[in-house]
Amino acid sequence: MGDRAQRRYGTDHPCVEVADNLPGVVLVRGTKDRDGGTLHVAAASWQSFVDLAKRLGPTV
Repeated sequence: MGDRAQRRYGTDHPCVEVADNLPGVVLVRGTKDRDGGTLHVAAASWQSFVDLAKRLGPTV
């Protein structure tokens, strides 16, 4: 996973890294605690989450 989120938003904002280049699974972890574990999400579930986030838009 890369640090694209940190480069875009800086280090003051909570960010996650997303690896979506694996078949059938998406890996998610926090950028501030990279050794703190990785969440494994089914690719279809991740896509549903992304679609919902796009429909709802930013809340901040």
